[in-house]
Amino acid sequence: MEQLLILLGISVGINLIMFLIAFRFKTDKLTDISYAVTFVTLAFYGLISSHASITLIILTSMICIWALRLGLYLLQRIRRIGKDSRFDDKREKFWSFLGFWLLQGFTVWVVMLPSNLYYVSGGSQISILSLIGILLWICGLTIEAISDMQKYNFINNEKNKGKWIEQGLWKYSRHPNYLGEIMVWLGIYIFTLTGLNTVQSFIGLISPMYIATLLIFVSGIPLLEKSADERWGKDPKYQTYKKQTSVLLLLPKRKIK
Repeated sequence: MEQLLILLGISVGINLIMFLIAFRFKTDKLTDISYAVTFVTLAFYGLISSHASITLIILTSMICIWALRLGLYLLQRIRRIGKDSRFDDKREKFWSFLGFWLLQGFTVWVVMLPSNLYYVSGGSQISILSLIGILLWICGLTIEAISDMQKYNFINNEKNKGKWIEQGLWKYSRHPNYLGEIMVWLGIYIFTLTGLNTVQSFIGLISPMYIATLLIFVSGIPLLEKSADERWGKDPKYQTYKKQTSVLLLLPKRKIK
């Protein structure tokens, strides 16, 4: 428990420092990169503070590869667009902006729960469950990376200005990147199970449930769906795309009667 509280303090502390810089210079360029940096910091802290084993090194690699990929992508995106519209009503307000950063620090800590518990336990031997977790993580990372790149290239093509993406993985899911994100953390949770006891396994389950709930019901899909409906809701072609295409899972197009 003491280790978890220390990690919570580190996670929140990193985001508080980043918040002060972001608020001072009124910039959005630190927001997403700090998210990735916090994951990497907690992972390396867990590895260094434990007796390093092959499974702990694998876990740290999984977290850092995911964070590096996401962090570089988000940094490239924010440098191109200049600002994040999510903060237009918060950037100038100290407490509103601070609230986002505190939530971000807490979110990283929650998502890292099974990993942090695994570090404390000292890891375990590689098992079939470990391999299943790694395979799910690989699939999730691949889906997330491909869908992010497809959307980035689509948006930055002048020919597609004002259009919604309906190609690549986006042909089979309206939010394939979120599917990949959920799979990544579910894979990491499964990977850690062999090193956790029953109570820790239930506590660790909070991680994939939290990230899935956040993306599906709170700040991910609902906000993007609302934004898309405002832009293209009256377009019959968009309505057809929406009716035919799965919200999250990669599924064949539905037939409209």
